[in-house]
Amino acid sequence: MSERDLLLEIGCEEVPARFIDGAVQQLGDKLSAWLTENRIQHGAVKTYATPRRLTVLIHAVAEKQADKEEEVRGPAARIAKTPDGGWSKAAEGFARKNGLTVDQLTLKEVKGETYVFAQLHQPGEETVAQLLKGLPEVISSLHFPKTMRWNDRTRFIRPVRWLVCLFGEEVVPVEWAGLKAGNLTRGHRFLGQEIALSTPERYVEDLRGQYVLADVEERRNLILSQLRQLEETHNWKIPVDEGLLDEVTHLVEYPTAFYGTFSAEYLAVPREVLITTMREHQRYFPVEDRSGQLLPFFVAVRNGDSNGLENVAKGNEKVLRARLADARFFYDEDLKLPIEEANAKLANIVYQEELGSVGDRIGRIGEVARILAEQGGLPVDRSKLDRAAAICKFDLATQMVGEFPELEGIMGSHYALAHGEDAEVAKAIHEHYLPRFSGDDVPQHLLGGLIGLADKMDAIAASFGIGIQPTGSQDPYGLRRKAAGIVQILLSPSFQSLSLTALIKAAVDQLAQAGLLKVERLEVERDLLQFFALRLKAVMQEMEIRYDVIEAVLGGELSYPAFIIRKAQVLMDQLDRDAFKLEVEGFTRVANLAAKADDTAVTADLFADPAEHSLYEALNRAKTEWERAKENDDPSALYHALIIMVPEIHQYFDQVMVMVDDETVRKNRLALLREITSLTSAFAAFEHVVFPS
Repeated sequence: MSERDLLLEIGCEEVPARFIDGAVQQLGDKLSAWLTENRIQHGAVKTYATPRRLTVLIHAVAEKQADKEEEVRGPAARIAKTPDGGWSKAAEGFARKNGLTVDQLTLKEVKGETYVFAQLHQPGEETVAQLLKGLPEVISSLHFPKTMRWNDRTRFIRPVRWLVCLFGEEVVPVEWAGLKAGNLTRGHRFLGQEIALSTPERYVEDLRGQYVLADVEERRNLILSQLRQLEETHNWKIPVDEGLLDEVTHLVEYPTAFYGTFSAEYLAVPREVLITTMREHQRYFPVEDRSGQLLPFFVAVRNGDSNGLENVAKGNEKVLRARLADARFFYDEDLKLPIEEANAKLANIVYQEELGSVGDRIGRIGEVARILAEQGGLPVDRSKLDRAAAICKFDLATQMVGEFPELEGIMGSHYALAHGEDAEVAKAIHEHYLPRFSGDDVPQHLLGGLIGLADKMDAIAASFGIGIQPTGSQDPYGLRRKAAGIVQILLSPSFQSLSLTALIKAAVDQLAQAGLLKVERLEVERDLLQFFALRLKAVMQEMEIRYDVIEAVLGGELSYPAFIIRKAQVLMDQLDRDAFKLEVEGFTRVANLAAKADDTAVTADLFADPAEHSLYEALNRAKTEWERAKENDDPSALYHALIIMVPEIHQYFDQVMVMVDDETVRKNRLALLREITSLTSAFAAFEHVVFPS
């Protein structure tokens, strides 16, 4: 079958950098899926994107749809045939409906019944005809976080100004949003011009001649290459923030890196302030010497060629000078503000309408941190913990954090040291915000970790306590991110002795004492456990732990996340053992019957069958081994303590009828099973483990 390359370009006004990757990925995926759905064979899909265009190039697209062969089942033969063997009205109607005559119908037996079938052949249409009908639907189906409306009705990420659609050398005049696709595209806004594209294969090269590098990776690599060249030329080190690199890549069509300078006097301001000012306001890369010391230079990327770079650098220096002057002013003014005075201002900063001010949270955070430290047996200096908790949020009242919220904690640490606070206390102010995102560092010191856990859990529990929970993709308070941060901290070695359930209870206790709960506290605690179970589930899925094993360990005790994961790994190690299925079947059978037990205590004197005595003795041996394994923090030994009971469990069910008529005996037997399940369920809910049939 003949084939050609297909090119679709959507020319827009400048698309925000953060939306470009998702938008062009959608375009490629949706167009590829549409071709497949419409039986149009095609080859590799390649996407291109700049601030002004979203493009997909699909190789080897068939010129015609594949023919469609379909077998349609009609009425049963007993209905389709008349008593004399002719075709009935039902058969004639079925044939007519499918564009056939009755002579073209066939009979086939299906599960003991004979039916009439129509064999349909639908020849494929020309691909161009399909594109004219389908591409407007594909473009309209794209969705974005934010859209703009123009022409009174059309919505897209930004107004669309031109369309290109080429199928080989043929223009496909697709119409959408009042535009008709052609072969005319636009080069760089200032350096290029409008040109006619000849073929899809020439797309990248034709645009290159108009100062547009359409390939995202090519632009990204070029920027990196230019940065490395500057490093070598000046003996610099240019730290590259990947997020900033991605953003800059999507801000330009023809990148040219250049450098500028600023007054060395601004180096007296903390480096985080300088870097944030350069990155957030101007999209500049900072410059360091080989030892990592910040230098009074910056590197920027121009959307254009190298002509007039000196003037461009001077203009950027002027803008940055004003930004740095503001930052220096904020820093100097903040240093004049005593910590206690800043802390007092927190009472006037609203945290949430139903939850009071930021100042109201401070006491709760400190109390939860103290409870955690005591219950976890952590060796912390109580006075330092109290001080760090008391001033952990004071920098929210500073001008610098008001301008750059992402510097919260970081500036608090700098200001605390400047005011003579203990170094550990200052470090805790910074660390208690960690981790800020997935993969970020966790606190390395106990003070920061304890206060961070208390801070994050207070925020989550408070929201749940007034009935605000994440729903679907909606999470306006970032509760999932905070919960993931808590899990990440509890998985780190220094904090594995801390109990998640104790943390939840301590936070909810403080909210209840403050009278802030609008939801019944037991319901809040239950919902929080389920919420954190989902976060743990996500962690284990990333570790490629099997889904049923995840459900099993999450059905057990949830206090210690690191231990839960270790238990899951123990169960993963059992999957290839032949005996594992027998063990799980035994534990599951016990649990099913134990669900019928009441609170009757086990009485050994009521055992009538030797199998009861044997199982009871095995239970006691398992308990002894369990406690020893628990003291050694050994999940593998815990599991092996449980399987001590397996032979006796199966022997018990072979020889003993549990649900006898004698109520006293029945309750005693159920009580024994309940005690066994109490032990096994502390490890996992084994009924969730599945085996291939």
